[in-house]
Amino acid sequence: MFDRPSGGERAVLVSVGIGHPVDPADTSEFQALAASAGIYGVATVLAHRPRPDPKYFVGSGKAEEIRQIAEANDAAVILVDQSLSPSQERNLEKLTSRRVLDRNGLILDIFSQRARSFEGKLQVELAQLSHLSTRLVRGWTHLERQKGGIGLRGPGETQLETDRRLIGKRIKTLRLRLEKLGRQRDTGRHVRREVPVPTVALVGYTNAGKSTLFNALTGADTYVADKLFATLDPTVRQLKLAGVGAVVLADTVGFVRELPHELVAAFRSTLLEAREADLLLHVVDASDPLRQERVEQVRGVLRGIGAGESPELLVFNKIDLLDEAPRVLEDASGVPAQAWISAARNSGLNELRAAIARAVRPSQQRRTLHVQLSAGAVRSLLYQRNAVRAERQQDDGSWELDVELAASEIDKLAGHPGVKLKDIAPQLVRRGVAA
Repeated sequence: MFDRPSGGERAVLVSVGIGHPVDPADTSEFQALAASAGIYGVATVLAHRPRPDPKYFVGSGKAEEIRQIAEANDAAVILVDQSLSPSQERNLEKLTSRRVLDRNGLILDIFSQRARSFEGKLQVELAQLSHLSTRLVRGWTHLERQKGGIGLRGPGETQLETDRRLIGKRIKTLRLRLEKLGRQRDTGRHVRREVPVPTVALVGYTNAGKSTLFNALTGADTYVADKLFATLDPTVRQLKLAGVGAVVLADTVGFVRELPHELVAAFRSTLLEAREADLLLHVVDASDPLRQERVEQVRGVLRGIGAGESPELLVFNKIDLLDEAPRVLEDASGVPAQAWISAARNSGLNELRAAIARAVRPSQQRRTLHVQLSAGAVRSLLYQRNAVRAERQQDDGSWELDVELAASEIDKLAGHPGVKLKDIAPQLVRRGVAA
Protein backbone atom coordinates (compact mmCIF):
# COMPACT_ATOMS: atom_id res chain seq x y z
CA MET A 1 0.00 0.00 0.00
CA PHE A 2 1.23 3.50 -0.76
CA ASP A 3 0.03 7.09 -0.60
CA ARG A 4 -1.18 8.39 -3.94
CA PRO A 5 1.26 11.15 -5.03
CA SER A 6 -0.05 14.65 -5.54
CA GLY A 7 0.14 16.33 -8.95
CA GLY A 8 2.79 18.76 -10.11
CA GLU A 9 3.85 20.92 -13.04
CA ARG A 10 7.21 19.29 -13.90
CA ALA A 11 6.59 16.18 -15.97
CA VAL A 12 8.28 13.41 -17.91
CA LEU A 13 6.51 12.84 -21.23
CA VAL A 14 6.39 9.24 -22.45
CA SER A 15 5.52 8.59 -26.11
CA VAL A 16 4.96 4.95 -27.02
CA GLY A 17 4.64 3.46 -30.49
CA ILE A 18 2.72 0.16 -30.53
CA GLY A 19 3.67 -1.93 -33.55
CA HIS A 20 5.50 0.99 -35.17
CA PRO A 21 8.08 3.66 -34.26
CA VAL A 22 6.84 6.79 -32.53
CA ASP A 23 5.56 9.40 -34.99
CA PRO A 24 7.34 12.76 -34.33
CA ALA A 25 4.09 14.59 -35.21
CA ASP A 26 2.25 12.67 -32.48
CA THR A 27 5.01 13.52 -30.01
CA SER A 28 4.75 17.21 -30.90
CA GLU A 29 0.99 17.15 -30.40
CA PHE A 30 1.40 15.43 -27.04
CA GLN A 31 3.89 18.10 -25.97
CA ALA A 32 1.36 20.75 -27.02
CA LEU A 33 -1.34 19.02 -24.96
CA ALA A 34 0.95 19.07 -21.92
CA ALA A 35 1.73 22.75 -22.46
CA SER A 36 -1.99 23.51 -22.79
CA ALA A 37 -2.51 21.91 -19.38
CA GLY A 38 0.12 24.18 -17.85
CA ILE A 39 2.66 21.36 -17.50
CA TYR A 40 6.38 21.84 -18.09
CA GLY A 41 7.97 18.85 -19.79
CA VAL A 42 11.45 18.30 -18.35
CA ALA A 43 12.22 15.20 -20.42
CA THR A 44 10.74 13.07 -23.19
CA VAL A 45 11.07 9.29 -23.27
CA LEU A 46 10.38 7.36 -26.49
CA ALA A 47 9.43 3.68 -26.45
CA HIS A 48 8.54 1.11 -29.11
CA ARG A 49 6.80 -2.16 -28.38
CA PRO A 50 5.14 -4.80 -30.57
CA ARG A 51 2.31 -4.96 -28.01
CA PRO A 52 1.56 -3.32 -24.65
CA ASP A 53 3.11 -4.83 -21.54
CA PRO A 54 0.30 -6.10 -19.25
CA LYS A 55 1.93 -4.69 -16.09
CA TYR A 56 3.54 -1.37 -17.06
CA PHE A 57 2.44 -0.93 -20.70
CA VAL A 58 6.05 0.06 -21.56
CA GLY A 59 7.85 -2.96 -20.12
CA SER A 60 9.77 -3.28 -16.86
CA GLY A 61 13.10 -2.03 -18.25
CA LYS A 62 11.61 1.10 -19.79
CA ALA A 63 9.53 1.69 -16.64
CA GLU A 64 12.70 1.66 -14.54
CA GLU A 65 14.32 4.09 -17.00
CA ILE A 66 11.32 6.42 -16.62
CA ARG A 67 11.64 6.25 -12.83
CA GLN A 68 15.32 7.20 -12.96
CA ILE A 69 14.71 10.08 -15.38
CA ALA A 70 11.86 11.38 -13.22
CA GLU A 71 14.08 11.33 -10.12
CA ALA A 72 17.01 12.96 -11.91
CA ASN A 73 14.81 15.79 -13.21
CA ASP A 74 12.73 16.21 -10.03
CA ALA A 75 9.54 15.55 -12.01
CA ALA A 76 6.30 15.31 -10.06
CA VAL A 77 4.11 13.71 -12.74
CA ILE A 78 4.54 11.24 -15.61
CA LEU A 79 2.42 11.63 -18.73
CA VAL A 80 1.92 8.69 -21.09
CA ASP A 81 0.68 9.30 -24.64
CA GLN A 82 -1.51 6.19 -24.65
CA SER A 83 -4.62 4.98 -22.88
CA LEU A 84 -3.55 3.00 -19.80
CA SER A 85 -5.63 0.46 -17.95
CA PRO A 86 -6.25 1.27 -14.26
CA SER A 87 -3.84 -1.48 -13.17
CA GLN A 88 -1.06 -0.26 -15.52
CA GLU A 89 -1.51 3.28 -14.21
CA ARG A 90 -1.35 2.10 -10.59
CA ASN A 91 1.68 -0.13 -11.21
CA LEU A 92 3.61 2.75 -12.76
CA GLU A 93 2.66 5.02 -9.86
CA LYS A 94 3.80 2.43 -7.33
CA LEU A 95 7.14 1.93 -9.13
CA THR A 96 7.92 5.62 -9.67
CA SER A 97 6.18 7.06 -6.56
CA ARG A 98 4.80 9.76 -8.84
CA ARG A 99 1.42 10.71 -10.24
CA VAL A 100 0.78 9.03 -13.61
CA LEU A 101 -1.67 10.41 -16.16
CA ASP A 102 -2.47 8.75 -19.47
CA ARG A 103 -3.60 10.61 -22.57
CA ASN A 104 -7.28 10.47 -21.61
CA GLY A 105 -6.60 11.81 -18.14
CA LEU A 106 -4.53 14.68 -19.55
CA ILE A 107 -7.25 15.72 -22.02
CA LEU A 108 -9.86 15.53 -19.27
CA ASP A 109 -7.69 17.81 -17.12
CA ILE A 110 -7.44 20.34 -19.96
CA PHE A 111 -11.20 20.26 -20.46
CA SER A 112 -11.78 20.86 -16.74
CA GLN A 113 -9.61 23.99 -16.96
CA ARG A 114 -11.32 25.34 -20.07
CA ALA A 115 -15.03 24.77 -19.34
CA ARG A 116 -16.81 28.04 -18.52
CA SER A 117 -20.54 27.54 -19.03
CA PHE A 118 -22.77 25.58 -16.65
CA GLU A 119 -23.41 22.90 -19.28
CA GLY A 120 -19.73 22.63 -20.16
CA LYS A 121 -18.75 22.13 -16.52
CA LEU A 122 -21.39 19.43 -16.11
CA GLN A 123 -20.19 17.65 -19.24
CA VAL A 124 -16.55 17.69 -18.10
CA GLU A 125 -17.43 16.53 -14.57
CA LEU A 126 -19.44 13.63 -15.99
CA ALA A 127 -16.50 12.60 -18.20
CA GLN A 128 -14.05 12.87 -15.28
CA LEU A 129 -16.21 10.79 -12.94
CA SER A 130 -16.77 8.14 -15.63
CA HIS A 131 -12.98 7.95 -16.05
CA LEU A 132 -12.35 7.94 -12.27
CA SER A 133 -14.93 5.27 -11.48
CA THR A 134 -12.64 2.56 -12.92
CA ARG A 135 -9.63 3.78 -10.91
CA LEU A 136 -10.80 3.45 -7.30
CA VAL A 137 -8.20 0.87 -6.34
CA ARG A 138 -7.13 1.75 -2.78
CA GLY A 139 -4.73 4.49 -3.86
CA TRP A 140 -5.82 7.23 -1.48
CA THR A 141 -4.76 7.68 2.16
CA HIS A 142 -8.36 8.00 3.40
CA LEU A 143 -9.02 4.39 2.34
CA GLU A 144 -7.74 2.25 5.20
CA ARG A 145 -6.70 -1.32 4.50
CA GLN A 146 -8.48 -4.30 5.88
CA LYS A 147 -6.34 -6.35 8.21
CA GLY A 148 -6.78 -9.92 9.31
CA GLY A 149 -7.49 -10.93 12.88
CA ILE A 150 -10.02 -10.15 15.56
CA GLY A 151 -10.48 -6.42 16.00
CA LEU A 152 -8.15 -5.53 13.11
CA ARG A 153 -10.59 -5.50 10.21
CA GLY A 154 -10.58 -1.93 8.87
CA PRO A 155 -13.23 -0.11 6.87
CA GLY A 156 -11.23 -0.10 3.62
CA GLU A 157 -13.64 -2.02 1.44
CA THR A 158 -16.58 -0.19 2.99
CA GLN A 159 -14.97 3.15 2.08
CA LEU A 160 -14.35 1.97 -1.49
CA GLU A 161 -17.95 0.89 -1.84
CA THR A 162 -19.09 4.22 -0.39
CA ASP A 163 -16.94 6.11 -2.90
CA ARG A 164 -18.28 4.04 -5.77
CA ARG A 165 -21.84 4.59 -4.60
CA LEU A 166 -21.34 8.35 -4.24
CA ILE A 167 -19.71 8.59 -7.66
CA GLY A 168 -22.50 6.51 -9.21
CA LYS A 169 -25.11 8.75 -7.61
CA ARG A 170 -23.35 11.89 -8.85
CA ILE A 171 -23.03 10.46 -12.38
CA LYS A 172 -26.77 9.74 -12.39
CA THR A 173 -27.53 13.31 -11.23
CA LEU A 174 -25.24 14.80 -13.89
CA ARG A 175 -26.83 12.72 -16.64
CA LEU A 176 -30.31 13.85 -15.60
CA ARG A 177 -29.22 17.51 -15.64
CA LEU A 178 -27.56 17.13 -19.01
CA GLU A 179 -30.64 15.38 -20.39
CA LYS A 180 -32.71 18.37 -19.29
CA LEU A 181 -30.27 20.78 -20.94
CA GLY A 182 -30.31 18.55 -24.01
CA ARG A 183 -34.09 18.83 -24.18
CA GLN A 184 -33.74 22.62 -23.98
CA ARG A 185 -31.26 22.49 -26.88
CA ASP A 186 -33.69 20.30 -28.81
CA THR A 187 -36.40 22.89 -28.21
CA GLY A 188 -34.14 25.60 -29.60
CA ARG A 189 -33.34 23.49 -32.64
CA HIS A 190 -37.05 22.75 -33.10
CA VAL A 191 -37.86 26.48 -33.07
CA ARG A 192 -35.16 27.09 -35.66
CA ARG A 193 -36.67 24.34 -37.81
CA GLU A 194 -40.14 25.89 -37.51
CA VAL A 195 -38.73 29.13 -38.94
CA PRO A 196 -36.61 27.64 -41.72
CA VAL A 197 -33.26 29.28 -40.94
CA PRO A 198 -30.27 27.24 -42.16
CA THR A 199 -27.77 26.10 -39.52
CA VAL A 200 -24.02 26.02 -40.21
CA ALA A 201 -21.69 24.30 -37.72
CA LEU A 202 -17.97 24.92 -37.41
CA VAL A 203 -16.05 21.69 -36.85
CA GLY A 204 -12.40 20.77 -37.10
CA TYR A 205 -9.23 19.67 -35.38
CA THR A 206 -8.35 21.65 -32.28
CA ASN A 207 -6.26 24.79 -32.87
CA ALA A 208 -7.23 24.95 -36.56
CA GLY A 209 -8.65 28.45 -36.07
CA LYS A 210 -12.38 27.78 -35.67
CA SER A 211 -12.96 30.44 -33.00
CA THR A 212 -10.91 33.02 -34.92
CA LEU A 213 -13.01 32.35 -38.02
CA PHE A 214 -16.22 32.42 -35.96
CA ASN A 215 -15.31 35.87 -34.58
CA ALA A 216 -14.30 37.16 -38.01
CA LEU A 217 -17.59 36.09 -39.61
CA THR A 218 -19.98 37.13 -36.82
CA GLY A 219 -18.18 39.88 -34.91
CA ALA A 220 -18.38 37.79 -31.71
CA ASP A 221 -15.71 37.90 -29.00
CA THR A 222 -15.17 34.19 -28.41
CA TYR A 223 -11.93 33.49 -26.53
CA VAL A 224 -9.01 32.80 -28.89
CA ALA A 225 -5.55 31.51 -27.97
CA ASP A 226 -2.74 29.55 -29.61
CA LYS A 227 -3.32 26.42 -27.54
CA LEU A 228 -5.24 23.18 -27.83
CA PHE A 229 -8.88 23.25 -26.68
CA ALA A 230 -8.77 27.00 -26.02
CA THR A 231 -12.58 27.08 -26.11
CA LEU A 232 -15.03 24.34 -25.20
CA ASP A 233 -18.40 25.97 -24.70
CA PRO A 234 -20.58 26.03 -27.83
CA THR A 235 -21.48 29.48 -29.12
CA VAL A 236 -24.30 30.30 -31.54
CA ARG A 237 -24.56 33.56 -33.49
CA GLN A 238 -26.49 34.90 -36.46
CA LEU A 239 -24.72 35.37 -39.78
CA LYS A 240 -26.33 37.32 -42.63
CA LEU A 241 -25.59 36.24 -46.19
CA ALA A 242 -26.64 37.85 -49.44
CA GLY A 243 -29.33 35.86 -51.21
CA VAL A 244 -29.99 33.65 -48.20
CA GLY A 245 -30.62 36.03 -45.33
CA ALA A 246 -29.82 35.00 -41.77
CA VAL A 247 -28.21 31.66 -40.99
CA VAL A 248 -27.30 30.25 -37.58
CA LEU A 249 -23.53 29.73 -37.13
CA ALA A 250 -22.52 27.37 -34.30
CA ASP A 251 -18.96 26.99 -32.98
CA THR A 252 -18.37 23.49 -31.56
CA VAL A 253 -15.63 21.86 -29.49
CA GLY A 254 -12.42 20.99 -31.33
CA PHE A 255 -11.45 17.39 -32.01
CA VAL A 256 -8.13 15.66 -31.46
CA ARG A 257 -6.55 12.29 -32.22
CA GLU A 258 -8.04 9.56 -30.02
CA LEU A 259 -10.52 11.84 -28.28
CA PRO A 260 -11.56 10.02 -25.05
CA HIS A 261 -14.83 8.13 -25.36
CA GLU A 262 -15.99 9.65 -22.06
CA LEU A 263 -15.75 13.12 -23.60
CA VAL A 264 -17.53 12.17 -26.79
CA ALA A 265 -20.37 10.72 -24.71
CA ALA A 266 -20.51 13.70 -22.33
CA PHE A 267 -20.46 16.26 -25.15
CA ARG A 268 -22.95 14.36 -27.31
CA SER A 269 -25.72 16.95 -26.85
CA THR A 270 -23.32 19.74 -27.79
CA LEU A 271 -22.06 17.81 -30.81
CA LEU A 272 -25.65 17.39 -31.99
CA GLU A 273 -25.31 20.96 -33.28
CA ALA A 274 -23.03 19.42 -35.90
CA ARG A 275 -25.35 16.49 -36.61
CA GLU A 276 -28.40 18.74 -37.08
CA ALA A 277 -26.59 21.33 -39.19
CA ASP A 278 -27.52 21.97 -42.83
CA LEU A 279 -23.83 22.51 -43.59
CA LEU A 280 -20.55 21.68 -41.83
CA LEU A 281 -17.71 24.19 -42.14
CA HIS A 282 -14.77 21.84 -41.63
CA VAL A 283 -11.89 24.13 -40.67
CA VAL A 284 -8.42 22.78 -41.47
CA ASP A 285 -5.00 24.24 -40.64
CA ALA A 286 -3.58 24.58 -44.16
CA SER A 287 -0.03 24.85 -42.77
CA ASP A 288 -0.25 21.50 -40.94
CA PRO A 289 1.83 18.91 -42.81
CA LEU A 290 -0.58 16.23 -41.56
CA ARG A 291 -3.70 18.13 -42.54
CA GLN A 292 -5.20 15.23 -44.52
CA GLU A 293 -4.80 12.90 -41.54
CA ARG A 294 -6.46 15.54 -39.33
CA VAL A 295 -9.36 15.77 -41.77
CA GLU A 296 -9.90 12.01 -41.61
CA GLN A 297 -9.67 11.97 -37.81
CA VAL A 298 -12.35 14.67 -37.55
CA ARG A 299 -14.56 12.83 -40.04
CA GLY A 300 -14.19 9.70 -37.91
CA VAL A 301 -15.60 11.53 -34.86
CA LEU A 302 -18.39 13.00 -37.00
CA ARG A 303 -19.34 9.52 -38.19
CA GLY A 304 -19.44 8.43 -34.55
CA ILE A 305 -22.11 11.03 -33.71
CA GLY A 306 -24.14 10.42 -36.87
CA ALA A 307 -22.93 13.47 -38.83
CA GLY A 308 -20.81 11.60 -41.34
CA GLU A 309 -23.22 12.21 -44.23
CA SER A 310 -23.81 15.93 -43.60
CA PRO A 311 -22.88 18.36 -46.41
CA GLU A 312 -19.35 19.64 -45.85
CA LEU A 313 -17.37 22.67 -46.99
CA LEU A 314 -13.64 22.33 -46.31
CA VAL A 315 -12.16 25.64 -45.13
CA PHE A 316 -8.37 25.70 -45.35
CA ASN A 317 -7.34 28.37 -42.84
CA LYS A 318 -3.96 30.06 -42.17
CA ILE A 319 -3.03 30.39 -45.83
CA ASP A 320 -0.93 33.43 -44.85
CA LEU A 321 1.62 30.94 -43.48
CA LEU A 322 1.89 29.35 -46.95
CA ASP A 323 1.72 32.48 -49.14
CA GLU A 324 -1.37 31.01 -50.80
CA ALA A 325 -4.03 33.17 -52.49
CA PRO A 326 -7.64 33.08 -51.23
CA ARG A 327 -9.90 31.07 -53.53
CA VAL A 328 -12.97 28.85 -53.68
CA LEU A 329 -12.97 25.49 -55.46
CA GLU A 330 -16.17 23.78 -56.64
CA ASP A 331 -17.07 20.15 -57.09
CA ALA A 332 -18.33 18.59 -60.32
CA SER A 333 -21.89 19.82 -59.69
CA GLY A 334 -20.78 23.41 -59.19
CA VAL A 335 -21.26 23.45 -55.39
CA PRO A 336 -18.36 24.97 -53.38
CA ALA A 337 -16.21 22.20 -51.88
CA GLN A 338 -13.13 24.08 -50.63
CA ALA A 339 -12.36 27.62 -49.49
CA TRP A 340 -8.79 28.83 -48.88
CA ILE A 341 -8.71 31.74 -46.41
CA SER A 342 -6.87 33.42 -43.55
CA ALA A 343 -9.24 34.26 -40.71
CA ALA A 344 -6.56 36.14 -38.77
CA ARG A 345 -5.83 38.40 -41.78
CA ASN A 346 -9.51 38.65 -42.93
CA SER A 347 -8.37 37.32 -46.29
CA GLY A 348 -10.90 35.50 -48.45
CA LEU A 349 -13.82 35.97 -46.04
CA ASN A 350 -16.10 37.60 -48.63
CA GLU A 351 -15.48 34.66 -50.95
CA LEU A 352 -16.17 32.29 -48.03
CA ARG A 353 -19.48 33.99 -47.24
CA ALA A 354 -20.53 33.64 -50.86
CA ALA A 355 -19.43 29.99 -50.83
CA ILE A 356 -21.48 29.32 -47.68
CA ALA A 357 -24.54 30.92 -49.29
CA ARG A 358 -24.16 28.74 -52.37
CA ALA A 359 -23.43 25.57 -50.37
CA VAL A 360 -26.25 25.97 -47.86
CA ARG A 361 -28.82 26.58 -50.60
CA PRO A 362 -27.32 24.79 -53.61
CA SER A 363 -30.59 24.30 -55.52
CA GLN A 364 -32.29 27.66 -55.12
CA GLN A 365 -34.58 28.90 -57.85
CA ARG A 366 -36.01 32.29 -58.77
CA ARG A 367 -39.80 32.15 -59.11
CA THR A 368 -42.72 34.61 -59.06
CA LEU A 369 -45.44 34.30 -56.42
CA HIS A 370 -48.85 35.98 -56.38
CA VAL A 371 -49.64 36.69 -52.70
CA GLN A 372 -53.17 37.69 -51.64
CA LEU A 373 -53.84 40.15 -48.80
CA SER A 374 -55.00 37.25 -46.63
CA ALA A 375 -51.48 35.77 -46.87
CA GLY A 376 -49.66 38.88 -45.68
CA ALA A 377 -47.83 36.81 -43.04
CA VAL A 378 -46.18 34.82 -45.84
CA ARG A 379 -44.93 38.04 -47.44
CA SER A 380 -43.54 39.17 -44.08
CA LEU A 381 -41.74 35.86 -43.58
CA LEU A 382 -40.20 36.02 -47.07
CA TYR A 383 -38.80 39.45 -46.30
CA GLN A 384 -37.41 38.18 -43.00
CA ARG A 385 -35.68 35.43 -44.96
CA ASN A 386 -34.25 38.04 -47.35
CA ALA A 387 -35.76 35.95 -50.17
CA VAL A 388 -37.59 38.74 -52.03
CA ARG A 389 -35.79 40.16 -55.07
CA ALA A 390 -38.60 42.33 -56.48
CA GLU A 391 -42.16 43.31 -55.55
CA ARG A 392 -45.03 44.66 -57.64
CA GLN A 393 -48.30 45.85 -56.05
CA GLN A 394 -51.44 44.79 -57.91
CA ASP A 395 -54.62 46.86 -58.39
CA ASP A 396 -56.52 44.79 -55.81
CA GLY A 397 -53.80 45.36 -53.21
CA SER A 398 -52.22 41.91 -53.57
CA TRP A 399 -48.52 41.46 -54.31
CA GLU A 400 -46.46 39.85 -57.00
CA LEU A 401 -43.10 38.79 -55.56
CA ASP A 402 -39.96 37.57 -57.30
CA VAL A 403 -38.32 35.26 -54.75
CA GLU A 404 -35.26 33.03 -54.47
CA LEU A 405 -35.80 29.83 -52.49
CA ALA A 406 -35.07 26.13 -52.59
CA ALA A 407 -37.38 24.21 -54.92
CA SER A 408 -38.93 22.28 -52.00
CA GLU A 409 -39.74 25.51 -50.16
CA ILE A 410 -41.34 27.04 -53.27
CA ASP A 411 -43.53 23.95 -53.66
CA LYS A 412 -44.55 24.23 -50.02
CA LEU A 413 -45.45 27.92 -50.41
CA ALA A 414 -47.44 27.19 -53.55
CA GLY A 415 -49.76 25.00 -51.49
CA HIS A 416 -50.46 27.79 -49.01
CA PRO A 417 -53.95 29.42 -49.19
CA GLY A 418 -53.65 32.86 -50.74
CA VAL A 419 -50.37 32.10 -52.55
CA LYS A 420 -50.23 31.18 -56.22
CA LEU A 421 -47.17 30.23 -58.23
CA LYS A 422 -47.04 31.93 -61.62
CA ASP A 423 -46.50 29.55 -64.52
CA ILE A 424 -43.01 30.71 -65.46
CA ALA A 425 -40.06 28.39 -65.98
CA PRO A 426 -37.77 28.42 -62.90
CA GLN A 427 -34.35 30.02 -63.14
CA LEU A 428 -31.44 28.38 -61.30
CA VAL A 429 -29.75 30.92 -59.02
CA ARG A 430 -25.98 31.27 -58.87
CA ARG A 431 -24.77 33.06 -55.83
CA GLY A 432 -22.65 36.18 -55.98
CA VAL A 433 -20.45 37.80 -53.35
CA ALA A 434 -22.12 38.36 -49.98
CA ALA A 435 -23.10 41.78 -48.80
